[in-house]
Amino acid sequence: MRFMGIDLAWGKGSKNKKANESGVVLLGSNGDIEDAGWAVGISETIDWVKSHTHEDMLLFVDAPLVVNNESGQRLCEKQVGQRYGRWKVSANSTNKHSKSLAGLQLREELEKLGWLYSDGCSGPPRSGRYLSECYPYTTIVGVEELGYVDERPVYKRKPGKMKNMKMPEFRRYRARQCDKLISRITKELSATKPPIYLASHRETRCLMKETSPMSAKEYKHREDLLDATLCAWTASLWFHKGKQRCQVLGCDDPLSEIHRATIIAPARKGQR
Repeated sequence: MRFMGIDLAWGKGSKNKKANESGVVLLGSNGDIEDAGWAVGISETIDWVKSHTHEDMLLFVDAPLVVNNESGQRLCEKQVGQRYGRWKVSANSTNKHSKSLAGLQLREELEKLGWLYSDGCSGPPRSGRYLSECYPYTTIVGVEELGYVDERPVYKRKPGKMKNMKMPEFRRYRARQCDKLISRITKELSATKPPIYLASHRETRCLMKETSPMSAKEYKHREDLLDATLCAWTASLWFHKGKQRCQVLGCDDPLSEIHRATIIAPARKGQR
């Protein structure tokens, strides 16, 4: 089994505006990263998946793949806040009227190519090609080895508690947080079962060797690859450890058309 991670840009782009980059990572069963980089738009992302498809694959995507609710928030998103809120982790609301739903198109296009969506409620698939939804923040705080006991690292948007911090100062703070997170992943997840070795590919090796940039565009480029890496490793953790180390958010959602909307999330024992 090989494991793919995609940090998908939720917006599809348009004729007048290119889609944002999506980070993409292919992880081997031994923990080596076989490919890593970026794709722009759904078609380029699909092409990347096709070029690396093997018989048995598990793809985890950071983006809504199934949306059945007309309004409000999906149950799996509510449960992110309920079960990870103590670490200041919550999820954006998604419904059928949301503007950015590129994940649905990605799933539908991959299903045409023979991939199957797995909601995870019956455990990880053992063979075949499957895709599921994940959320890197739940991995960061749900994996004890990474050591985030009290709060998630602030490596993305500026939180409300820092509203008085000037942007240049916040960007320096965010860069330090990101570099500490990468350092923990490098050290701790290379020693876990299953492992991941950032040094095994030139692009993820750059995450280790280079400090996070101050430029918003360059920083987002780096962050997308980091999140795709976390997605790929989460797929490996789910395959190898299943519900011993993960929980499936949204399994009890009564809103199910063809697929049930779920998020597969690493969890500490006390969360399950």
